Amino acid sequence: MITSSSSAKLKMIRQLNTKAKARREAGCFVLEGKKLFEETPPSLRRGVFMSESFVKENPEIYVAGACDTEIVADRLFASVCDTKTPQGILTVAAFPKWNLADLTEGPGEPLILVLESVQDPGNVGTIIRTGEGAGVTGILLGEGCADLYSPKVIRATMGSIFRVPTVRAADLSAAIRKLGAYGVRSFAAHLDGKNEYTEEDYRKGTAFLIGNEGNGLSDELTDEADCLIRIPMEGCVESLNASVAASLLMYEARRQRH
Repeated sequence: MITSSSSAKLKMIRQLNTKAKARREAGCFVLEGKKLFEETPPSLRRGVFMSESFVKENPEIYVAGACDTEIVADRLFASVCDTKTPQGILTVAAFPKWNLADLTEGPGEPLILVLESVQDPGNVGTIIRTGEGAGVTGILLGEGCADLYSPKVIRATMGSIFRVPTVRAADLSAAIRKLGAYGVRSFAAHLDGKNEYTEEDYRKGTAFLIGNEGNGLSDELTDEADCLIRIPMEGCVESLNASVAASLLMYEARRQRH
C-alpha cells in the first residue's frame, strides 16, 4: 500500500492531472472512476490506483486491474484526484494512436468533425461523445483546441475517447486539403452561409468545420471549405454553443444517411 504523500507514483499522477506537458512527455493521461476504468482497453492501461476502502468494497475490480495495480491509503487518495468526490479508482492510460487516414475509415462514408480553437474542455469532450453517438468516423483538432487529455475533456467523453479516432493537426488547412483528396467535402458552419444546414447533402464523405466559441472560424479556414452553411436562429441570438452546433450538424448527416 502507498502510504507516503511523497510517493513518486502519486507525484506522477498529480503531474498528469495538472500539466499538459507532463502528459505529452509521458504519452499518458489519468481517468477517474469505475466506469472509465472499465472503458479503458486493457492494452492501454499503464497503472491502476485504488483507495484501500474501494478495494475492500470491490475486490473483483482489484483483481481485474491486470497490470500495475496499487492500493493507496484513503487519507492520500483524494489528494491526487481532480474531482471533488473521488470514486476510489484512478487509471493511467496510454494515448490512443491514430493518423489522418484513420478518420476516413469505417463501414460507410467518412463523417468528420474539424475543430478550430474550440477551447472549452467541456465542449471538446461533449463533441467527441456526441460524435460517437452520431456515428462520426473521426475528429480533427487544430493546435488551438483544448488539451484532448485534460481531466475535464476525459470526463466529458465518458470513454468515447478510446473509440472515436481523434487527431491533432499542426496545420489544419493542410489537413483539410488532405481530407479532400480522400473524397471528403467540407462544410463550414458560418453566418455567411447561403443555405441552411438542412438543405445540403451529407450522404457522401463529409467534414463539418466548427470554430472558436467566441470568434467562430478564422477567414483562413473558412476559405478552405467547399460550402458555407448556416444554422437558422430566431431572436437576438447570433451563435450557438460549439457542441450544440456540432450536434445539430452531425445528427442531420446521420438522418440523411439513415
